[in-house]
Amino acid sequence: MSHQLPDIDPEETAEWIDSFDGVVDAQGRIRARFLLMKLLERARTLQVDFPATVSTPYVNTIPRDQEPWFPGDEYVERRIRAYIRWNAAAMVSRANYRSEGIGGHLATYASSAALYEVGFNHFFRGKSDGGFGDLVYFQGHASPGIYARAFVEGRLTEDQLDHFRQEVSGQGLPSYPHPRLLPDFWEYPTVSMGLGAICAIYQAHAARYLLQREIVDTSANRIWAFLGDGELDEVESIGALGVAGREHLDNLIFVVNCNLQRLDGPVRGNGKIIQEAEAMFRGAGWNVIKVIWGSKWDDLLARDVDGVLLDKMNNTPDGEFQKFATETGAYIREHFFGPDPRLRRLVEHLSDADLQALPRGGHDYRKLYAAYKLATEQVGQPTVILAKTVKGWTLGPEIEARNATHQIKKMSKAQLLALRDRLYLQEEIPDEALDAEQPPYYRPPEGSPAHEYLSGRRKALAGPLPSRVVRPVTPYALPDAKVFSEMFAGSGTQAASTTMAFARLLRNLVRDPDLGRYVAPIVPDEARTFGLEPLIAESKIYAPEGQRYTPVDSDLILRYAEDRKGQVLQEGITEAGAMASFIALATSYATWGRPMLPIYLFYSMFGFQRIGDLAWLLGDIRGRGILAGCTAGRTTLQGEGLQHDDGHSPLLASVNPAAHVYDPAFAYEIGVIMEDAVRRTMGPDPEDRFWYLTLYNDNYPMPPLPEGAAGDAVRAGVLRGMYRFAEPAEVDAVGRGAKRNGSARRATLLFSGPMWQVAMEARAMLGSEWGVSADAWSVTSYTELREDALAVERANRLHPHAERAVPYVTEALDADTGPVVAVTDYIRAVPDQVARWVPRPFTSLGTDGFGRSDTRAALRRFFEVDAAHVVVAVLSALAESGDAKSDEVADAISRYEIDPDSADPWSD
Repeated sequence: MSHQLPDIDPEETAEWIDSFDGVVDAQGRIRARFLLMKLLERARTLQVDFPATVSTPYVNTIPRDQEPWFPGDEYVERRIRAYIRWNAAAMVSRANYRSEGIGGHLATYASSAALYEVGFNHFFRGKSDGGFGDLVYFQGHASPGIYARAFVEGRLTEDQLDHFRQEVSGQGLPSYPHPRLLPDFWEYPTVSMGLGAICAIYQAHAARYLLQREIVDTSANRIWAFLGDGELDEVESIGALGVAGREHLDNLIFVVNCNLQRLDGPVRGNGKIIQEAEAMFRGAGWNVIKVIWGSKWDDLLARDVDGVLLDKMNNTPDGEFQKFATETGAYIREHFFGPDPRLRRLVEHLSDADLQALPRGGHDYRKLYAAYKLATEQVGQPTVILAKTVKGWTLGPEIEARNATHQIKKMSKAQLLALRDRLYLQEEIPDEALDAEQPPYYRPPEGSPAHEYLSGRRKALAGPLPSRVVRPVTPYALPDAKVFSEMFAGSGTQAASTTMAFARLLRNLVRDPDLGRYVAPIVPDEARTFGLEPLIAESKIYAPEGQRYTPVDSDLILRYAEDRKGQVLQEGITEAGAMASFIALATSYATWGRPMLPIYLFYSMFGFQRIGDLAWLLGDIRGRGILAGCTAGRTTLQGEGLQHDDGHSPLLASVNPAAHVYDPAFAYEIGVIMEDAVRRTMGPDPEDRFWYLTLYNDNYPMPPLPEGAAGDAVRAGVLRGMYRFAEPAEVDAVGRGAKRNGSARRATLLFSGPMWQVAMEARAMLGSEWGVSADAWSVTSYTELREDALAVERANRLHPHAERAVPYVTEALDADTGPVVAVTDYIRAVPDQVARWVPRPFTSLGTDGFGRSDTRAALRRFFEVDAAHVVVAVLSALAESGDAKSDEVADAISRYEIDPDSADPWSD
């Protein structure tokens, strides 16, 4: 880029270039590179701005002479670390001795024990002082080590360790960090790799949001995220790095365990993952600290006057470093130091055993302490610590750095003996202790130096971690009834969509004088599509630096407004990021002792389908809030086509045990559901569940909620999953198509969402043209109906002498006769959830297959969910029972111009 700038003194420029050329010719590229680095350092000292280089040499970021004094007792801490290492390996091995194939992981914690222990002993703050402590996202596969430390601290019992991965008894320990299963211990699920990283970033983001809005003082709390170098392959791990960089989230620290191995082999066998990660994080605006070499390398680097050792470090690929970790000192001398005589001379004074013992920085307490201290002092940038380790460190030559180390689940007696000796535990674990069928645990006795030191350090740091605390809080006043009254009044003759109705309700919630400030509206983008312009103009979008520009629509009432105290989280085009933000606020009641009501609106097609793993995490982490899948339905979102038309989100949501799934048709149904959801989320007895509502952009007049007892019955039915919307239709001529006894033929139509229009049109056609009297039911939740039916079925099965209960769906539909036809804008599997509990012949019509672009009428005809197909389905079902003739079915097919030989819409 320099050729684009004017050269005001070409002669001076030529002299500099000639001098540089002379250095390269006379002293080589290594010396030239060194001089360039010194010049850049000098430029920074003189505040001469220059674009940052993307990576630095393959050495520690903090030189030896800049390391701080280490305040701990390194010997005692090493002993404590040995006890924890041993118990972690013993726990996993014992579990697999008892139950072959129970699984567990030995190698991840073995490589990262020092990374955690430096944090536990010197940095991670707990909650026993009444504060919120540090938020630590532990690497999921390292959970055995976290359990082992809790055992050594006395927080877990031997019996609990012996039930690792055996939870059904109620005494066991989950395989990984699962707050749903161990709610007083684990705080953040992380083992679905990549999710811990993105959740940590948005946790830091949400912490600043709460601070700026003066809801919680989060200024003293740090977020730590531990992840593996192979985890950086995940899009979720790296996709949000820029968020942390541009928002200057200096409350966030990543610690990447760079053991150079994935689950099957090298992370970058032909490259250097630490260098790649450094460039990536640095480019995203992060402060990068590399901890590559242990202290014993310092003298060698100091003697490297020719730069040959540095050059060797820079150019050796990770696959070779992994190989060196498994080889003898003689092999290392020959293949790392041997090719260059200058390198060999550097280590002439070292034995082969010394060479084999040269440590990586991620196992060096002093190097790690220096890195952590510098990270906690960083201002204006998030920090990542890239620590080089050996996978399976201390577990012995048959396990360390082997490609198969991740799959090793237990250790033989010989391997346990080797581990014991490596950890210098001969006194604590004598030979005879390993003659038993299972290796013993070891906990230092109370009053011992190790126990006193361990307890003292955690006391100084405000108690143990991890520890999930749900503090008792005074419930907020629930919203005033007028917040929802607009939903219950209907829209008269004015057409509106359920998406617009929801946006109106959300605005009312935000305006509520008591609860409003705790509502956190979240949207990834397209807020205008969801009708949120008034909310943005009124409540403003959260922006850490405020709005430092004049928006193009500043002269409009509905302008794009940003503010440091903005309430709306407009996260950009990132459903994963928006969901991670939702998760952070959905657990604010536990993390910060301040319940929040996050309400996240998104394109329904890009909800559970795109971020299903995060939604599962939301259930695990016991999140509370409301998800709104906007522009829902496969035929309702006309024109958008295959990639956008949602035909299955309620089914995807239904598989999440923590989800309440609703598919409302009318504004008053939304009002009833939301009023219940807000009460059960923010009321005096909150549930660790979340709600998913589908919302549509089909406009039609919204009916009012019936008054009195009828309205109460509708409210109850909306929440339970269904209610009768329309009584059986009048029939023009009972004689036409009447049953043998002369009565009118009967049928029931079930609908959800905007398909109520289809059902009501079909109901009218059945009555006026075919002599069939049909009633219509709004099904707000097939999932709620199914859960109720399964619960009733189980109770009946396990209580054979009790009076038989009846599922609500069966009870509701058992009072009438004739076939039941369900029509949905989703695939038929959605209504089919309740098929076996429907007490009459049941047919479902849905939008199976890929979406299409067209008008609503054309799409509903194509997917066979229009009124004509509903009529044909009813007549066909009546014919099956002998209450209609096949000629009537054929007549209807002909009359409504249905092509019986057309291809199934779901066949392609």
